Amino acid sequence: MLDYALTDTGRVRPRNQDYLYSSSAPVGGLRNLYLVADGMGGHKAGDFASRFLVERLVGYLSQNQSDDPLTLFEEGIRYANRQLYEKSLTSPELDGMGTTLVAATVRDGELFVANVGDSRLYVYKSGELTQITQDHSYVEEMVRMGRMKRESREYREKKNLITRAVGTGRTVEADYFRLKLDAGDMILLCSDGLTNMLTDRDIADCLAGDGTFKDKVERLVADANQNGGRDNISVILAAPQTSEVGIC
Repeated sequence: MLDYALTDTGRVRPRNQDYLYSSSAPVGGLRNLYLVADGMGGHKAGDFASRFLVERLVGYLSQNQSDDPLTLFEEGIRYANRQLYEKSLTSPELDGMGTTLVAATVRDGELFVANVGDSRLYVYKSGELTQITQDHSYVEEMVRMGRMKRESREYREKKNLITRAVGTGRTVEADYFRLKLDAGDMILLCSDGLTNMLTDRDIADCLAGDGTFKDKVERLVADANQNGGRDNISVILAAPQTSEVGIC
């Protein structure tokens, strides 16, 4: 796998509540692992939640050798959610904390994805950017039901309201995806600090440009900051090498 990851506080928030994990090396039974978590909660609870989730999930996955990525994600998320929720009960400062999560791994040319909340995973293929995950947010659920128009005033005002998060209850429901990758495909994981500042077209144009993965990721973060940087910005860009995917 080729990859590059970067997180940035942005231009407005006093601290970074995002937390990343990026590994092209095996993690337990997974051949690689990419995670983005965007924490929420007062004081430092959001910082704590995102880091706690990632560390517990990576720890769980490291100890399990199953060859079924989606089962590993499901069991690992259930375990980490329970750990985070129980931790939130131990201190008033941690009460109500939670975090989004988007997780991905690639094996034999297939992409396996899990998500909770509004952090996203995209696949860039042949010049087009496709969102694979579905946002668990109030506005996107209203859009899917035909009860709100995307980018309307109400949409913009309520865009930060998420309907699912890890750690806010004893159980959590994640969505899971599995799809085939082709040579040249790129995988983008990000927090909403990127997608609230840049359109999908902006992101696709950046990925189509020249430069290394590092150049592209740094350009995305810089562009998000240039457009206001109103939230923490986290990006992971990854792609299987030619030997790891089919050739069209």
